[in-house]
Amino acid sequence: MANKKPVASISLDLDNQWSYMKIHGDEGWDKYPSYFSIFVPHVLNVLDELDLKITFFIVGKDTETEENRKYLRMITERGHEVGNHSYNHESWLQTYSYEKIEKEIREAEEAIEKVTGQRPTGFRGPGFSWSKDLLKVLESRGYKYDASTLPTYLGPLARMYYFKKSNLSKEEKKARKELFGKFSEGFRSLKPYNWDLGEGKTITEIPVTTMPIFKLPFHLSYLIYLGNISMPLMKLYLNSAIGMCKMTNTPVSFLLHPLDLIGGDQVAELAFFPGMNVSSGKKVEVFKNVIRSLSADYDMVSMMKHLDYMETNKKMNYKKI
Repeated sequence: MANKKPVASISLDLDNQWSYMKIHGDEGWDKYPSYFSIFVPHVLNVLDELDLKITFFIVGKDTETEENRKYLRMITERGHEVGNHSYNHESWLQTYSYEKIEKEIREAEEAIEKVTGQRPTGFRGPGFSWSKDLLKVLESRGYKYDASTLPTYLGPLARMYYFKKSNLSKEEKKARKELFGKFSEGFRSLKPYNWDLGEGKTITEIPVTTMPIFKLPFHLSYLIYLGNISMPLMKLYLNSAIGMCKMTNTPVSFLLHPLDLIGGDQVAELAFFPGMNVSSGKKVEVFKNVIRSLSADYDMVSMMKHLDYMETNKKMNYKKI
């Protein structure tokens, strides 16, 4: 039986402390410091309180230590779904050869399954990176969906801001020249669809949802920023986005990152990141407000249940790359 409400899937890109340091160009990232002992129990308790089961996109590199593995196992033990977020979390994945992409996906997939007991069937590229070769690799390995596209016109502005705030060299910036995508990403569909890969092969795309028409992001990072200025402003922005999704019959794929739910009070090493001056308690308060607003109009589900809903209700078109 079809759901009475449309769905809103919740997913979290489980980027670790070292990956934020790597993005910023900080020394010591290659020692792979981890905050999993702080973050994972914290987020799982928040999700339990809200009775939410979500999808965690895991980086393969984080499976290499037993300390990390202990916390990654907790995710599936507490009933959550896992997805593949690449092995090395490099946001220029779309520049890789087919063979290198295949290695990234396969090694991460195998490591995640070994640690969590669950084989990932969905993928999200770090930094919203994707390519035709990536989609072909995913299809060949039996993945059900990709979730790497962010339909917004703001990618170049986000990249400019990121470069300005980072400690990256010219060479590193050149390698990341397509980070967050081009202006043309804003023209992509917000509704899930099937990529036509040729020869009868397809894979489903579930985009991260942005505000219909305007294509402005409203995932939690943006709402935290607005909430720090004014909670009424944050609620107005969120309710406007939800209202436009309802008006256009757009199911919601809502994205979380670890730093959306913990502040500099718990991870002082990342205090330099935007929004880390906001306390963990305030961030959780904003998140709970968001979930209450979404759940009034949507059934809150994992990514695979989002896909099941779309397939059951025959909501998808086919698009050529």
